[in-house]
Amino acid sequence: MIRTYKVMLLPNNKQKTKLFQCVGVARWAYNFALAQQQENHKQGGKFLSDGELRKRFTQLKQTEAYSWLNNYSNNITKQAIKDACQAYKNFFAGRAKFPKFKTKKRTRPSFYQDTSKMKITDTHVKLEKLTTSKKKNKQKFNWIRLAERGRIPHGAHVRYVNPRVVFDGMNWFLTVGVEEAEIKHETYSEGIGIDLGIKSLATVSNGMTFQNINQTPEVKKLEKTMKRMQRQLSRKYEKNKTKTEGGEFRYRKTENIRKLEFLVLKKRRRLKNIQLNYTHQITATLVKTKPAYVVIEDLNTSGMLKNRKLSKAIQEQTFHEFKRQMTYKCAWRAIQLIVADRFYPSSKRCSRCGHVKDHLSLSERTYRCEMCGLEMDRDFNASINLKNYAK
Repeated sequence: MIRTYKVMLLPNNKQKTKLFQCVGVARWAYNFALAQQQENHKQGGKFLSDGELRKRFTQLKQTEAYSWLNNYSNNITKQAIKDACQAYKNFFAGRAKFPKFKTKKRTRPSFYQDTSKMKITDTHVKLEKLTTSKKKNKQKFNWIRLAERGRIPHGAHVRYVNPRVVFDGMNWFLTVGVEEAEIKHETYSEGIGIDLGIKSLATVSNGMTFQNINQTPEVKKLEKTMKRMQRQLSRKYEKNKTKTEGGEFRYRKTENIRKLEFLVLKKRRRLKNIQLNYTHQITATLVKTKPAYVVIEDLNTSGMLKNRKLSKAIQEQTFHEFKRQMTYKCAWRAIQLIVADRFYPSSKRCSRCGHVKDHLSLSERTYRCEMCGLEMDRDFNASINLKNYAK
C-alpha cells in the first residue's frame, strides 16, 4: 500500500528562485516532447517512445545554445518527457483529452525528484542539484527546511514513490508516496451508511451527525471579507483601465492591485483549507469507529449543480472530496467501501417496512411512511437504508 505525504517547504529567497527555475526546465522539456511528437506525426511517423525522445534531448544539451540545461538535474527533464509520452498514451486509450502545451499562467508549477538522490530527515529534505558547486559549504544550499518536524517517514528501510515539488500559488510543498503495510483490525463493528446532504454534511446510520461548516459564523465572516476585497479589487481595475487606439479597453495591473490579489488569494486559500480540514476530521472519525463496511451514495453532482438556487451550497459541500478521502482511508484499514447505485431510492424508501414513496420534496425534512406510520428524520432514514443496501 502506498501512502502519500504532503508537507510544506520553507525555502529561503535564493532557493525559491532556483525552484522556479527547475519548474521552468520541467515545463520546457515537456513542451519539447510534445513538439517532437506533433512534428513526427505530421511527417507520417509512428509514436516516439520516451527513450527515443530522451536521446534527442541529450543531443540537444550537447549544443552550445542549450548547454544551460546541464545546470539542472537530468531526472527533472527525463520525468517531464515521460509525463508527456504518458499523456499521449492516455489520449490514445481514451482516458484523457489530447495533451496541450504547458504555459506559465495555466499550469501548476511542479517538478520531479529522483528517489535515490533525495534525502529526508526530521527537519530538512535534500533536493538534487540545486547548486552545481561540489564544495561542502555550498552543498548546504540543497537542503530545504520542512514546515512539519518528523512528518515524513525516513530511514534505510523506507521506499519512496514519485516525489514531486509543487507550488500552489503561495507556498512550496513536497509530495511523496511511501510504501507502508496495510492496517487490519482484529475486531470490526457493524457496518454504517452515510447520507450526504446540504443541511448536514453527513448523517450516519449509527446516530452521528456532522453539521454544514459553511453555515458557521467563522466561514460566513470569511466569505463576507473576501467579497468586500473582491469589490475593492474590481474598482481598482476599473480605475486603471485605458482605451487603446482600436477602441478596446486595456486594464493596467499596478503594484497595489497585485498586493490586493495576493490578499484575496490568501483568504480564498484559508476558506478552502477550513473546508478540507473539516472533511478530513469527519472521515477520520468515521474510519476510527472500525466499521465492517461503509456504504455511501453515488451522487450526480453535475446534475445537482443545475439547480440555480442550491448550486452554491452543493458546490461548497465538496461531496467528491468526501468520497475520495473515504476511499483511500478505508483502503488503508482494510474496510470495505460500497458505493450504492445512483438510482437507489434511499430517501424515498421506508427503513422499517421497505415502502417506497412516489414523491418526496426537498422541503419535507421528516419522513412519514403511509404504510407503517414511521416518522423519522429523512437523512437518518436514508442512512439506515444505505446501511441495509449492503445486506
